[in-house]
Amino acid sequence: MRKHLALVFVGLFVAATATAAVAADYDRYERGPHGGSPGEYAPPPPPPRGYQAPPPRHAQYGQPYFFGHAGVFDPNSDSDGLDGYDTGWNFDVGIGSRVSPFFAIDGTVGAYRAERGSDEATVVPLTIGGRFILPHPFIEPYVGAGLGLYFSSLKERPGVISTGIDDSSTDFGGYLSVGLDMWLNPRIALNFEGKYHWVNPTFRDSSGRDFDVNMSGWTGNLGIRVAF
Repeated sequence: MRKHLALVFVGLFVAATATAAVAADYDRYERGPHGGSPGEYAPPPPPPRGYQAPPPRHAQYGQPYFFGHAGVFDPNSDSDGLDGYDTGWNFDVGIGSRVSPFFAIDGTVGAYRAERGSDEATVVPLTIGGRFILPHPFIEPYVGAGLGLYFSSLKERPGVISTGIDDSSTDFGGYLSVGLDMWLNPRIALNFEGKYHWVNPTFRDSSGRDFDVNMSGWTGNLGIRVAF
């Protein structure tokens, strides 16, 4: 009989211990994992490290923009071109549209000029072209090309080859460009661009002879792009 009573007491003790452990776990769950009153829960976890905000508006379809540049003109050194001319100046302004995240169309008007003593060579390009862009929220490199009308003028004193030139010409020309946009915010970017212009106008000297003159060269620009 005593043996049976001892077994009953042992069973009751085990049951009571298990019940106390379950009650403690339940109370801890009600308080929340960090303690506190019932119903108080931990804040949501932070976003994963790889999370990024959506791309800014400049990467969206159909966005127009205005741009302007100023910089230097490095004339070619061909004997039938601008050999001996010093580095000059250059500027341009234009309007464009981001027709897709990867491509934009630009219309540009500008001027570049170089001098050699009293000789002056000036070109005013009016062009339309496109740019292929590597999209990025902040830094976007690109390459471009275009065609248009080039209004050229040349003033050269008499020399060994000609009797002096003071003439102008309108010709078709083209360019290739490479550049980089650094977006300061979704609407404004700082722009760096190098562009090579090709144009080969014909001028007439004072004796009536015609001369083909290569007025091509590099322009290096710093500018700004502003989205509407």
